Amino acid sequence: MSIATIVATLEKLEKMHKSLLELALAKTEYIKQGDMEKLDQLIKNEQAHVAAIDTIEQQRQVMVTDYLRAKGIALTDTPSVAEVIEVAQASEPTEALVAVRERLVELLGKLKAQNDLNQKMVLNSLQIINITLDAMRPQPRSEQFNYSGAEVRGQSDISRRSFNEFKA
Repeated sequence: MSIATIVATLEKLEKMHKSLLELALAKTEYIKQGDMEKLDQLIKNEQAHVAAIDTIEQQRQVMVTDYLRAKGIALTDTPSVAEVIEVAQASEPTEALVAVRERLVELLGKLKAQNDLNQKMVLNSLQIINITLDAMRPQPRSEQFNYSGAEVRGQSDISRRSFNEFKA
């Protein structure tokens, strides 16, 4: 296993995450527009991207594990590219590996921020929908009003006086 194959796998991950970021940006626009059909189709596309990313990530883990084992390094739970960089610095050039790792970390940060924004927008939309539904639903009354009584028909014993008849 060589550094070049790990770099190639990381570049595939970078490409897939860039595509996923583009989908997240499009999702923001569809949420703003309220276009549920396009949003539904985009979510299906996103799921396919995530599945592909998961497959490539598994390949990356196998490659990193194989590289570290070949170098005689004890493995952690999930071997990382940072560990490969540490081990390889003594024997192989790691500039390409460091560069692609940094780009991928930056891209993941952008993707996380965009997904957080989308989540907040969806939650705000749901709050607006709930407020609208609450306003449209009839609310139970705590008091019962009876508009069929004598007061409504004008037959009440309460004397009818105008405001001018009251003394200040």
